[in-house]
Amino acid sequence: MDQEQSLQFRLMSDPLAFYTSMLNDIKKAGNYIFLEIYRFRNDPMGVRFRDALLKKCLEGVKIRLLIDSWGASSGNSFFHELIDAGAEIRFFKRLRFSWDAFIKSHRRDHRKILVIDDDITYIGSANISGYSLNWRESVIRIKGGIAIAFKQIISQNFRIHNKYFYDKQAYTRLMKHNGLEILRDVPSLAHQPVKKKYLDLIGSAKKEIIIETPYFLPGSSLRKALAEASGRGVKVYVHIPKKSDVGVMDVLTSKYLGELSEVGIKIFFFMPQNLHAKLFLADRKYFVAGSSNFDYRSFRYQHEICLAGYDKNLVRQVINHMNETRKESEPFNYEIWKKRPVIQRLFEWLLVPFRHLF
Repeated sequence: MDQEQSLQFRLMSDPLAFYTSMLNDIKKAGNYIFLEIYRFRNDPMGVRFRDALLKKCLEGVKIRLLIDSWGASSGNSFFHELIDAGAEIRFFKRLRFSWDAFIKSHRRDHRKILVIDDDITYIGSANISGYSLNWRESVIRIKGGIAIAFKQIISQNFRIHNKYFYDKQAYTRLMKHNGLEILRDVPSLAHQPVKKKYLDLIGSAKKEIIIETPYFLPGSSLRKALAEASGRGVKVYVHIPKKSDVGVMDVLTSKYLGELSEVGIKIFFFMPQNLHAKLFLADRKYFVAGSSNFDYRSFRYQHEICLAGYDKNLVRQVINHMNETRKESEPFNYEIWKKRPVIQRLFEWLLVPFRHLF
């Protein structure tokens, strides 16, 4: 069977399940392991991954790591044995003090991709960190030739790990594989492929849209598109955590929930723990999954990556995941929202001018 026709997908929500799966696949690696990640923490989970990578490196497997310098709590000292063993490790855009430090430092690599031996790819929402163990995530394991494309993507970002100027069109060019699309965002106001895909899918949806995201702060164009979809009879559902790990984002998000509810958008709060999954589904047919949040920051300032397209097996898994999320969620209550404290309304108002930065 042609390699492009033999892709196998497994969507995992439980961190223990996908961390175990990743470590097992790392143990079996024979040629290379490439990892691009926002957080690789110096904690027990990070130590497990580092030691597994070190063992493979000592066996002669090529190791390449690209870790965001802002998001990581680890540094060269944490990886010194890996570096001494020959692993290639770069930290994306190290923080430097200068007159434009904030502008440059604000642009981060938020991607989460693991590629092993041209055959296994992991893409999704989860970092390598113990604090994720109690969160609900969305990580897709893909077996098949699409791994070669993701290997190329990691290598490209590896080359510009410390550059401010580069060809943004080249680094956001759409990549296709057997009907699937790989969407790449880089910090840009002009080139935002993930946002454009969402606008296209929302605009063409006929029956249903489901969004699952930890941080829900869509700009005016996306809010307008969602309202118009609801107005033409499309059922629009948004799943967000009751309490995320970024409290200021929860306050700012609250400001917009009322106006969205007024136009018929159904919002659900996931109750058990932080919902960190990042998924989109249109008409129970077309999916988008990856690292991108549904907010200004992801679309404007971060290197993000998503997989989009049609695949019956994967869509079925996405639907099951979303159904399970809904079962453990409570609906947004518009009447309670209208009576929220004055101090909360004040903070919402104060935060609005800075909504692009959260």
